[in-house]
Amino acid sequence: MSQQTQERPQPTLPPKDEDVVIGRTGKKHSSRYRWGILGIGIFAQAAFSAAFQGIPTSGSILAAAYGYSLSELGLVLAAVTAGIFITDVFWGILSDRIGERMVLIVGLGGTTATLAYVTAFLVPSGDLAPAAWALAAVLFLSGALGGCVNGASGRAVMGWFPANKRGFAISLRVAAVPLGGALGAAILPSLALGAGFRWVFAFLTVFMLAATIAVVLWLDEPPIARTKASGGIAATTTISPLRRWDIWRVAITAFLLDLPQFTVLTFGTVFLTAEIGLPIEGVVVALVVVQVLAAASRVWSGRWTDNRGGRYRRTLVRGYSWAIAAAFVGVAGYAFAPTWLVVVLFVTAGFLACGWHGVHYAEIATMAGAERSGTALGLENTMVFGGAFVTPLLIPVVLSASSWPVVMLVVGAVPAVISALMMPRELPVG
Repeated sequence: MSQQTQERPQPTLPPKDEDVVIGRTGKKHSSRYRWGILGIGIFAQAAFSAAFQGIPTSGSILAAAYGYSLSELGLVLAAVTAGIFITDVFWGILSDRIGERMVLIVGLGGTTATLAYVTAFLVPSGDLAPAAWALAAVLFLSGALGGCVNGASGRAVMGWFPANKRGFAISLRVAAVPLGGALGAAILPSLALGAGFRWVFAFLTVFMLAATIAVVLWLDEPPIARTKASGGIAATTTISPLRRWDIWRVAITAFLLDLPQFTVLTFGTVFLTAEIGLPIEGVVVALVVVQVLAAASRVWSGRWTDNRGGRYRRTLVRGYSWAIAAAFVGVAGYAFAPTWLVVVLFVTAGFLACGWHGVHYAEIATMAGAERSGTALGLENTMVFGGAFVTPLLIPVVLSASSWPVVMLVVGAVPAVISALMMPRELPVG
């Protein structure tokens, strides 16, 4: 088998735009149904993103309301991403074996239940507030269950969309991450300040419940090949993504690029308020702009590479990496620049650090093939949320030993440079 064939196995049953397709339940759907599946994936991803990215935007407010130290805040902010990091490969493998529908129902339903528990029992009341470890433990469970949405909904897109539209479709689905984060950044701090954290977690509970209901009512699994004897999912001869170093290299770059991303998303509020002196209203606007531009970047990059036959995804990720590194070097010099320039550089660093996901996810899923895409996306998300888990724990350590400029260089710029050097080169065409 040639390297070209190994890297880009063909899907078993690629759906065509003109086809009437039959889902794994046996129901017939028009070709337009795939856009409904994409809509469900976007909605579910946005609901979960509003929690795991929205809560950190209220980090300084949460620390004050709960009476947490900087280290305790880091523990709480890391808890959700730690849960995702530990379970995402498991969810991806399970999606490949039993399908996306049951995985999403169990995972999203469980996340709804954990957020409801926080709403009822783990919010400040009077002079009393729950211990950081208790809140972190339940948020860890929430992340462990909700992480199912990453690989499972991505696999559904791979199964329902033809190859020439997968980059754009996956980019749209991945764009739901910053859009959900933007929604969380726009709503959660105001809710926290005006009504308290019970309403913050109640909002997230309702959002997640709505996503779970959408999956139960409308999601059918894609027409990936089934065995003749049992009607189950066919065994595949495609090599497991977990046994391919080229896929591991791509996945590791996702871990590296998530360090600068979550530098902005987890401690951006603290940096902009404590070091730059920006009021909380300005911080909210800056973080919302980061998320909106990141979503636009993800969609644009997916469309751009689809129009070129899925080529140049790796080259584009390397370009993002070098640009992220340059932007963080600029932010590191904030003491010598006017406030407006620092904020512009910070927003630029943030949206670039959040904007590479679309083509990155499309590339690793395409390399693995449709039947193995759940596992590949699970590996990808393990690396992504591994970076998200490590960052809020790493930054307080670096700060205690040095300063914010060192954080911007060591946690922001350096990992991006390593990512640019580690990303495999494009395969030759033909």
